[in-house]
Amino acid sequence: MEHIAALLLVIGCSSNMTDCRELSVPVSVFETFEACTAERPFALGDLQGQAAHVVGKCLAVDPALEDDYDQIAWNVRPDGTLDASLEVSGMLIASNSVRPEKVSLKQQ
Repeated sequence: MEHIAALLLVIGCSSNMTDCRELSVPVSVFETFEACTAERPFALGDLQGQAAHVVGKCLAVDPALEDDYDQIAWNVRPDGTLDASLEVSGMLIASNSVRPEKVSLKQQ
């Protein structure tokens, strides 16, 4: 089984940054954080045009918690800065956003 070291999160927003949603990318999990960082600009470029503003961030995955993560919490600030973090069972691991959106990683 391969371990995941990073997850690529891409968000598309309206021109005034008030309406944002997660955008699908062909590859969203990576074996290294560096691989995610290298792919990020290409993924963002491929998604231009799907929203007025497209932002993305690589999130480091702790291998010890890899199977426990069940949500991504994210928030796009008015200046276009993306704050995002991974959560385990509703417990916030780390984030600097004020009121993040939460997206479930596991299907119900």
